[in-house]
Amino acid sequence: MPRTSGRPAPGTVLAALPELAPYARDAVLLHPQRPEEEHGKPDCGSSSIGGPLLWPADEPWPVCSLPDETGPDGEPPATAMVPVAQIFRRDVPGPWWPDGTDLLQLLWCPNEHWDPPADQADGGPAVELRWRRAADVTNRLAAPPAPIRYDEDGYLPRACTLTAEPVTDFPYREELPEELRPRLAELVRATGPDGGDVITRLAGWKLGGWPTWHLNHPAAFACAACGTAMTLLFTAASDTETGVVVGRYGDLRIFTCPADHRHGFRADLH
Repeated sequence: MPRTSGRPAPGTVLAALPELAPYARDAVLLHPQRPEEEHGKPDCGSSSIGGPLLWPADEPWPVCSLPDETGPDGEPPATAMVPVAQIFRRDVPGPWWPDGTDLLQLLWCPNEHWDPPADQADGGPAVELRWRRAADVTNRLAAPPAPIRYDEDGYLPRACTLTAEPVTDFPYREELPEELRPRLAELVRATGPDGGDVITRLAGWKLGGWPTWHLNHPAAFACAACGTAMTLLFTAASDTETGVVVGRYGDLRIFTCPADHRHGFRADLH
């Protein structure tokens, strides 16, 4: 069942609160499904969660050696990162694609880190992000390295196919001007089953849109390179289908600079 079941149509929301229109954002919910035996698992040409990546054979596979631990030689032990998501533009078109790219790949280290660099999230897996043009990968890596150690099974996503559901996303009330917040709160109470928020809480794996803030207060991130306010690119969600568990059964979100995707990203654990 779609996670947006019971949610008012965007037109209904905007008819009730027209001032929300400038804050509406495109998003795509990525519903993961474990493949059935007869259909097989996703391959490197598929959009997937936890599936194989279309990775160039001549490009080093990312490894993590953040210094939360020390190996026998006195250096931080390194481990191969694991595939988290691969999204092809043909499957999930939208405004988030930089010019000349049609493939987004996300990997993370399957270990928790409590003193990571500023662009990573405390207490979560370190993240690596790649934008590509799929046609450029003419000689793919056949067998990526497996992690040699990991803290949590919840950081090893099960291979799942995806069903994409385009949606219109609206921000949590604390990200709006103060005069709009009580009106949105009243609309949420009036439309959600048992008062639940079905307007601003589009939970799950998601590309684009707004972050949910049901576990902590909203945070804003500025691009370290140019100071532009960063926007949400990707949400990796705790999910029984994928087996992913991050934070307090929450989300790991990737924020990027809308001015230039090459300016880097910021990971946030919620």
